[in-house]
Amino acid sequence: RYSRDALRRVAFVRAAQRVGIPLVTIREALAELPEERTPNREDWARLSEVWRKELDERIGQLHRLRDHLTDCIGCGCLSLETCVLSNPDDIVGERITGSRLMPEGRKPPRRT
Repeated sequence: RYSRDALRRVAFVRAAQRVGIPLVTIREALAELPEERTPNREDWARLSEVWRKELDERIGQLHRLRDHLTDCIGCGCLSLETCVLSNPDDIVGERITGSRLMPEGRKPPRRT
């Protein structure tokens, strides 16, 4: 019912998804291949080398999140001096801790 090329592309997509590659990334990779050509071993090797770097970064992020999870649970309010879970790019946290909705020195408006 389906051509060999179509079935190979589906297999290619499923294999890439199984290792955590987003569909948009897979689509971009397939768009680089000439139409009507089945992805081959060399295509997979080239793409997997690029994807390996992305996966290694993601694995590193997950390890860091896992390692900080206990601290976060122990805190309960997510206001640790260094909280990579609730605010991973916290610049203000280097100076002060806790939740800050208003800049220092400013008072929130009174509600009537």
